Formats: sequence, C-alpha cells, structure tokens
Amino acid sequence: MVKLGVNIDHVATLRQARLETDPDPILAARICEDAGAHSIVAHLREDRRHIQDVDIVLLRKSIKTKFNLEMSISPSIIKIALDIKPDQATLVPERRQEITTEGGLDAERHYKRLTSVCDRLRQKGIAVSLFIAPDKKQIEAAKALNVPMIELHTGSFSRAFIRRGYEKELDKIISMTAYARKLGLVVNAGHGLDYRNTSLIARIAGMEELNIGHSIVSRAVFVGLKQAVKEMLSVIKK
Repeated sequence: MVKLGVNIDHVATLRQARLETDPDPILAARICEDAGAHSIVAHLREDRRHIQDVDIVLLRKSIKTKFNLEMSISPSIIKIALDIKPDQATLVPERRQEITTEGGLDAERHYKRLTSVCDRLRQKGIAVSLFIAPDKKQIEAAKALNVPMIELHTGSFSRAFIRRGYEKELDKIISMTAYARKLGLVVNAGHGLDYRNTSLIARIAGMEELNIGHSIVSRAVFVGLKQAVKEMLSVIKK
C-alpha cells in the first residue's frame, strides 16, 4: 500500500492565530500516528508562520514513526536540521510572500549549492528528499545529487482536477514516476491532494508515499483528526 505522511503545519497555523498553546501540533502528531499515519511532516519556515523551533525539538523526541522535516536551504534552517537530526529532510523552495509552497525546487539551477547541503545532511545520517516538479531535467538533477528519493509536486494536477481537465497533468506524474523509478529513486508526491483526487495518485505504479496536510486538517474540523486520517488512509487503500 502507498504510505501516508501527514503534514501538521496547519494545526500550528491555528495555534499561531492566537499565539496560544492550543491546538498542540505535538498532540496532533501523536493522534495521526495512532490513526495509522506512516510519517509526520512539518515545515519549519524561515518566517516561523506556523511550526516553531520548539515544535521541531519536541516532535523529534515524540514521533515514533518517521519525522520528515520540510526545509529551505537557508543556512540557519540547515543548522537546525543538523542539530535536530530528523529521519528525513525534504528540501523545498520558499518565498516569504507565498501562502504555501507554490512550486518545486529548481534542483538543476541550484545544483552546486544543493551538493553541499545534501552532503552535510547525509553525513548526519539524515535521508534527503527533493521536492521537485514532475520534470525529466529535475529528476536527472536529483539523481546526480545522489539523493535516495524525491517528492513530486502535485499542485498543477490538483488545480487541473478542479477544472475537470487533469488528464495531461496526471499522465505527466505517471510517466515521471516511472522514469524516476527507472533511475533508482524512491518516489513520493504531495501538494493539493484531497479526498477527491488522492486515489488517482495513489494508484500510480511505483508511488511510495503521499504527504498530505491541509485537506486532512480541514476535514478534522468536522470529524476529528483521528477520523480524518483514517478516511484518507481508506481513500489510499481503495
């Protein structure tokens, strides 16, 4: 079965709206694991708009499955990752003015800088993944960087799904998953996936894990977090 990584950023977003202590992302991570999630994802942004430094420390101590830290290649964030040592570091692009991560990391353009970052993380025993577009050149750059895995950005597919014209974007993800697998890379995917479109990505041959956050936390408002995670797992299984 394709695995599910639950991104808990938006639990922290709700907490930061009032700068209080609730809802607690650490408790959220525990509930997600109890519901069957295979990993917990958290993005420590440079502007600290949701997840905070202390959250990362506590998550590292409490997560029993796999801790996947999404992060930019900013020197200050890299230093924190090297100190915390998550199980996995997913390198993502980051712009202060964006609402959420809008596209994939340009691994081809930033190849030289990424070489150093990946090496430093690897030396600490951290598995490195690149969050990239389903594009042949980006996949080849990831392979050249000697990372074990990639996460394909599904934002274009998710937006196209709403317009009912998603087939071209889906075919691109299918073909690039096959290409990356042929090169020996583990393939994950995420961004914009919800209870309506996830099944199309989950059935792709060679897909390893789907990282989903916003739709699960949104659903949790109505049914509770544990039930929301179970429902997404059911979508993936079917």
